[in-house]
Amino acid sequence: MGSEVKLTAMQEFARHWRMVLAAAIGFSFTSVMTAATGLFIGPISREFGWSITLASSGVSIVALLTFLFSPLFGVFIDKWGVRRLAIPGLVLMGLVMAALSLLDGSVWQWFAVWTAYSLAALMTKSTVWTASANSTFTSGRGVALGLVLSGAALAQAFTPLVTEYLIRVHGWRMAFVWLAVGWGSLAVVMCLLWLRDGYEISRESKGTSAGPLLDVPGLTVRQALRDPAVLRIAGSTFLVLMVTIGLVVHQFRILTGSGFSAQTAALAALPAGLAGIAGKLVTGVLLDRYPARWVGGLTIGISAVTFVALLVPQAPVWVVVGALIVNGYASGTKLQLVGFLTAAYTGMRQFGTIFGLMASLIAAGSGLGPVLGGWIYDTWHSYTPGLWAGVVLTLVSAWLLLGLPAYPKWDEARSTSSPSNETGGA
Repeated sequence: MGSEVKLTAMQEFARHWRMVLAAAIGFSFTSVMTAATGLFIGPISREFGWSITLASSGVSIVALLTFLFSPLFGVFIDKWGVRRLAIPGLVLMGLVMAALSLLDGSVWQWFAVWTAYSLAALMTKSTVWTASANSTFTSGRGVALGLVLSGAALAQAFTPLVTEYLIRVHGWRMAFVWLAVGWGSLAVVMCLLWLRDGYEISRESKGTSAGPLLDVPGLTVRQALRDPAVLRIAGSTFLVLMVTIGLVVHQFRILTGSGFSAQTAALAALPAGLAGIAGKLVTGVLLDRYPARWVGGLTIGISAVTFVALLVPQAPVWVVVGALIVNGYASGTKLQLVGFLTAAYTGMRQFGTIFGLMASLIAAGSGLGPVLGGWIYDTWHSYTPGLWAGVVLTLVSAWLLLGLPAYPKWDEARSTSSPSNETGGA
């Protein structure tokens, strides 16, 4: 950012591909627990005699604290940059994940460990990795976001398979340890070596701590909170994260409850995760070329197909797997879309703080989804009501994005924060 010479997308990728790879692997590790939680619910609830709601509450504890404190950590991003948060956060996340192997059945211990995990999550959530890509890229921002956030799809694809194997062979306690040590070590090493983004480049070029770390145009937090387009993005994000994260956490139980074996249910996540990676890459290219409201609205809208397919009694395996692939493709774009649209509508002037507020809504939706899914099952002994809600809410989320107005075109040469609108629309 701030360079007088505007690079092409290819030149940007040639210069910063190591940063993109490190950020993608870092983000993949922060997504492991979300993708693995569904496989730990059964063993933990059986060993300690807990309800499904309690055993699935860990992700929701993280989501609640992320909802409360994401804006503060967004301020930290604007002040310190990504690297100084992400690397310590990844180390802490690995340590706390391994500590879950020491659970003894105490509910208060369960809450305490997940509270500690929440601190690591705040330091490494999507806000951090989105800011890393947005601060570094301009011409190829859509694709860069897609590549970085593909880390989540990578975790979604391989974590269930790896976790199911580890639990079956080594037990759920050692499964936590192996996930923490194996995946976590790789993420930490790569970020130590290669995580050098726009914030670090700006810090080195300025050579001083005076003024904002990124000196670029954009909305203030107060302006963003009153902007109708930003509010539509926020509402859409909240709804789609609530239903899709709820589905991810309970997907394993939904499939096994429909007659799938544990191994088949875990294997079904692989094509969905790979489709998520494809979705991010394809959507990245489309976002750099076509109106974002159409790309986002249509992509999110097709997620409804998954919930409809899972409602079909005794659906063939190919129908269920196909629906999960569709959902994987669409779901893989959620964070990419909100990151791209937030930067496009608010600029980068206070992106960390503004996206920190957006991350609070992401956390609220992500936290409510698993708990509501568990509550629905405990109440009706069926996931059917939640699946119907998923159909409706994904369509509403798509409608909110399709109704977005033209997004601003920020003039880097101006110091004013008032944007001029494009004539073509978003």
